[in-house]
Amino acid sequence: MAKAVIFCDGASKGNPGPGGWGAVVLKGKNVKEIGGADNHTTNNAMELTAAIESLREVNLSEAILYTDSSYLINGITKWVYLWEKNGWKTKNKKKVANFWLWEALLIEAGKVAVTWKHVSGHSGIKGNERADKIASSFAGGRIPKLFEGDIKDYKIDPLDTTADKEKKERHKKEKSRKKGPIYSYVSLVNGRLKIFKTWEECEKQVKGKSNARYKRVGSKEEEKEIVSEFLKSAE
Repeated sequence: MAKAVIFCDGASKGNPGPGGWGAVVLKGKNVKEIGGADNHTTNNAMELTAAIESLREVNLSEAILYTDSSYLINGITKWVYLWEKNGWKTKNKKKVANFWLWEALLIEAGKVAVTWKHVSGHSGIKGNERADKIASSFAGGRIPKLFEGDIKDYKIDPLDTTADKEKKERHKKEKSRKKGPIYSYVSLVNGRLKIFKTWEECEKQVKGKSNARYKRVGSKEEEKEIVSEFLKSAE
């Protein structure tokens, strides 16, 4: 029996802030990219929206949905039915965040036999990387060109779920670095590189600029590496 294959992702610039969602939906040999934006939302809300809209695209009886959101996976496989039973309230009697989206997701998931698969984000899995790029583009106020057509004309193989070990390790180090001490912030805007000691200074430089790059730095040695990386990318 034919199954749809879905990769979906959400993003927000600020939490809350401008957000976007994106997905790659494969049905047989047809690939369709979808996505959208919200002016004021959260990352979790966009993750749920991506799953909802993806399932609305599916007219097959089965689907495999890949996501890097632990919130989505844990919610739909562990928490959501108890929330629904309790009138969309937590055990502390508080309203469940995004309950209206969870309700919508349950409706769409009830129409398709969904296998929920968690994947590591930013680990080189092609479908996930593309969904992330679509979501991030919409969140940044840009409208990406979305593909729809035969899989043979698609630029990536959406059925390849092989992770890039080196990229995965770099992302792991990046997350660890963000939790460590702050030495400086490095920014690159329109080819101009600057170094700041505070986030407030860096934010003024990069805020609202869609082509801005910036990184939090944990040491003098790391600052040199980031500066070199940014300068090479600007060449």
